[in-house]
Amino acid sequence: MADRDTRAGGIYGGGRPMGEQVKGMIHEKAPTASQALTVATLFPLGGLLLVLSGLALAGSVVGLAVATPVFLIFSPVLVPAALLIGMAVTGFLTSGALGLGGLSSLTCLANTARQAFQRTPDYVEEARRRMAEAAAHAGHKTAQAGHAIQSRAQEAGAGGAGGAGGGRASS
Repeated sequence: MADRDTRAGGIYGGGRPMGEQVKGMIHEKAPTASQALTVATLFPLGGLLLVLSGLALAGSVVGLAVATPVFLIFSPVLVPAALLIGMAVTGFLTSGALGLGGLSSLTCLANTARQAFQRTPDYVEEARRRMAEAAAHAGHKTAQAGHAIQSRAQEAGAGGAGGAGGGRASS
């Protein structure tokens, strides 16, 4: 079944071998400084939040296991049940919030990287256009300066051929 999908251009293969698909996903450009800073900031933050989520979950489970017998032995049934439920809810909500924070930061990181790779051709084209405009502008300014120098040289040569001004125009 998998061979048939790959040969016939199935929904995953698109008619291309797997190696070409992977090469198409890998970009040859190095990440920019802002992308590297984003990765350096969000990846450890996401990992830290996921670790804290796991620790909060483990702590709440251990706390429940330790506190349950104590509450059942030394208190009436309703008080420890209320405290137990409160601790369980607090532990699970803390665990879920930290886990959600870690996953959302990793998702933000992935979206930032994906958008940066999609915008790269637009940036290159815009830079190419600006460089062409700058080169045309520099050529125009150079031509103007050349005409100005040529006209000054002609004026100096025609008006001051025997005077003191002719020596300065040539040097």
